[in-house]
Amino acid sequence: MKKGIFFIIAIFLIVMCILFIFLRTIQADQRALKKENSVYENYLNKEIYGTDLASLINKIINHNEKNNIQKNKNGYYIENNENSITLEVKMKTVEKTYKMEQFYNNDITKFVENFNEINFKCIEIKYNKSGKVSKLIFEEIVENIKQK
Repeated sequence: MKKGIFFIIAIFLIVMCILFIFLRTIQADQRALKKENSVYENYLNKEIYGTDLASLINKIINHNEKNNIQKNKNGYYIENNENSITLEVKMKTVEKTYKMEQFYNNDITKFVENFNEINFKCIEIKYNKSGKVSKLIFEEIVENIKQK
């Protein structure tokens, strides 16, 4: 009888330990996801200069390269619903949307030279199935200058 009770208590303790480890792992994963997302979520609804946008493009390109994100035949990163990140820029002055790869492949320093003092605003962030940031959409800020 004592062996039966000891056996049940031992199984109960083992199950409790497994559940505790499992929950701690989930919490750690959630903290890591939140930390990774916050890097990009800080841009939402904030205006930044073109130089900062170029730095962000470089950061995302490095992230995608580090994670071996595949590219399509046009050289654009393919969203994989896992760990890819893309960025688009809506240019109001020419009414066209550009993918980050277009700026990067045409020498990002030219983008900086032409748009260093132009303001851009992150207007939308999209997430993949696992809750990670997968896409940032920026828009050029065109300030109305009143003529005297």
